[in-house]
Amino acid sequence: MTRTSFTPSAAKPDVRIGVVTIGQTPRTDLTPELARHLPGAEIVERGALDGLSAAQIHELAPQAGEHVLTTRLRDGGSAVIGEGAVMDRLPAVIRELEADVDAVLLACTGPFPNIDHRRPLFVPDRIIAHAIGAAATAGEPVGIIAPLPEQVEDTTRKFDAVLRGSSAVHVAACSPYTGTTSELRRAGRALAEDGARLLAMDCFGYTADMRRIVAEETGLPVIVARSIAARLAAEALGLEGTAVS
Repeated sequence: MTRTSFTPSAAKPDVRIGVVTIGQTPRTDLTPELARHLPGAEIVERGALDGLSAAQIHELAPQAGEHVLTTRLRDGGSAVIGEGAVMDRLPAVIRELEADVDAVLLACTGPFPNIDHRRPLFVPDRIIAHAIGAAATAGEPVGIIAPLPEQVEDTTRKFDAVLRGSSAVHVAACSPYTGTTSELRRAGRALAEDGARLLAMDCFGYTADMRRIVAEETGLPVIVARSIAARLAAEALGLEGTAVS
């Protein structure tokens, strides 16, 4: 299994945080940005698909009726895989990583079942849903950008469960890995036209630059999964420093 780590400075870190992607490492699109929100920590990466060939990954395509997930691969491409294939691998990856780190951040907003853990485990699926629940104004619709059209139903259900009917949920799809800037703008604009007053980008693949694009297009506040999860982890772990947006 590939082992990579990212330390933002030469100083010896006080905290080591494991970042587990459901795809492959290194995540050069992710770890430098996370580091800005985790000041002074060393990021240790693991991927559930590390070491697998393209043919092996192709065999992990979603089965009928299971949750659909998408992730980035080591070569910069992406894959669409099923939750079952991820859960076959994820617990062992987390268990091994816990021996080397102080806490683990799961780099995916998928709706995974509870995973046994011995170290603090930050699960963005719940973090971003409850962040929207805390920030939304009752009666005002919220808009969610999800990667794939196949995820619209699951995404709607996830946020509905937290909002409990206090706000309508509208979902548009645009992949952070294969979508274009024009498609991202169009997704944000469609949600704004549906009446959304608050937006969330519900995938760890969405970047700060993508958040800025959507915010500029819509003029609305936008919450992005990776930064809200990393900021919570930093707070919980007592990391000191100034996070950079």
